[in-house]
Amino acid sequence: MSEEITVSGSVAARRTPERSPRLERMTLRAWGLLLVLCGALFLEGLDIAMLNVAVPSIRTDLGLSTGAAHWVISAYVLGYAGFLLLGGRSADLFGRRRVFLTALGVFVAFSGIGGLADSGWLVIVARFATGIAAGFMTPAGLSIVTTSFPEGPLRDRAVVIYGATGAAGFTLGMVAGGFLTSASWRWVFFAPVIFGGLLWLAGRALIRPDAVREPSPARFDVAGAVTVTGGMVAIVLGIVLLGESRDVVRGSLALAAAGILLAAFVTIERRSSAPLIRLGILRQGSLTTTSIAGLLYMAAFFGFQFVVTLYLQDLRGWSPFETGLTFAIMGIDLLIAPLVTPFLVRRFGNAWVMVAGIISAVAAFGLFLRLEADWTYFDMLPSLVLVGIAFALAYGPLTLAAAEGVDEAEHGLAGGVLYTAFQFGAALGLALVTIVLVGGSHGAATPDDYRVALLVPTALAVGSAMTVVAAMAARRRRGPDRDLDDAELCCVTA
Repeated sequence: MSEEITVSGSVAARRTPERSPRLERMTLRAWGLLLVLCGALFLEGLDIAMLNVAVPSIRTDLGLSTGAAHWVISAYVLGYAGFLLLGGRSADLFGRRRVFLTALGVFVAFSGIGGLADSGWLVIVARFATGIAAGFMTPAGLSIVTTSFPEGPLRDRAVVIYGATGAAGFTLGMVAGGFLTSASWRWVFFAPVIFGGLLWLAGRALIRPDAVREPSPARFDVAGAVTVTGGMVAIVLGIVLLGESRDVVRGSLALAAAGILLAAFVTIERRSSAPLIRLGILRQGSLTTTSIAGLLYMAAFFGFQFVVTLYLQDLRGWSPFETGLTFAIMGIDLLIAPLVTPFLVRRFGNAWVMVAGIISAVAAFGLFLRLEADWTYFDMLPSLVLVGIAFALAYGPLTLAAAEGVDEAEHGLAGGVLYTAFQFGAALGLALVTIVLVGGSHGAATPDDYRVALLVPTALAVGSAMTVVAAMAARRRRGPDRDLDDAELCCVTA
């Protein structure tokens, strides 16, 4: 391409490419660069997965209630979601290397603070700051990949490796989190400090300096990022206060504040000369419906995982390590995504593969509604396998569907909107299952309480499937889907 397309989630900037040298072949230095960038994405997936397994131990040690425990995860994903678009924009304006290394340093620092924390509120604050850092680090790292490797087989190979590494981090993180938590939950925070510190040193040596930039008149839309993040946090807080605490006054005030903040965000974006989100893009293609489907899907996935983690450790008394090993089978998506999904997309079309993936999730969550207090691993296995299949079939096609009907120059922005929906969905799903689980239990939770809580991810997955089917029907009325080219199919594997 003759112009640089930012794929990190910010407003896509059309301009001449930077003059920094591009890699023409996979040299030793090129492999080193890719290893650093993949390591950062692996770290991000590892971090959130380890915390999922460690939450019950953190809750017990720091005296958190079950209702408050979900904020250890929700704070991270809300910070991530709220600053993801701003992170991509900042990489464009201030330099990818600078933003990547700064964000990685902040990520490491607040991971250390979380490990040293002696109170629940400090852990939650540290997780929120770590999520903000990830919101800057991840899009900056991805943009370094796409601008360092030339378009064609070299970039395709790099992107496939990059995406697979991120999935591996999440899968292996559940096992690693269980192992580390068995020693102390604090190691779940300290391990990223060690790994991230090594990555920072390697990145400083291997990532080429940012090209000299001409002064840009573009504004840095901090106000947009702050208002949209505040709005998302207020929505989750309001739902929790209304559903868990039955605090109608404070819950209503939180939701009213969310409405004001989101209205302010829309006003800011309409008036800004360099908005975080060009609102008109939401009317193009299937971006809005795809983002809604993705939000519901990720809400279902994170809600399911949270409930099952509490079931295994609180009700069954399984160790964190046993819990992590239980989830490891979901890593089959690492094989299916690159080897099977592209073939299925070519054979049946992107939309049908996406529907198959989401329906697999519905089946997985529905099967788990039969759980009993004495379930063995093999009783859970069908659901866990179906969750892995669902992730492999749905995640990539959702990403592709978000870009359909959107101008190529704004594919990065479309992806940023979708990934923001993913992260907000995760926080929303955690809040909803916590409300149901806490509201139904009087003391220790029973199998009935967990079954009722699992109705939430099941219903959310059904809603996601219905949204995709409705979008397919609307698209059919507009005309047949276009064929996917090789570059797009590469994204499916990521």
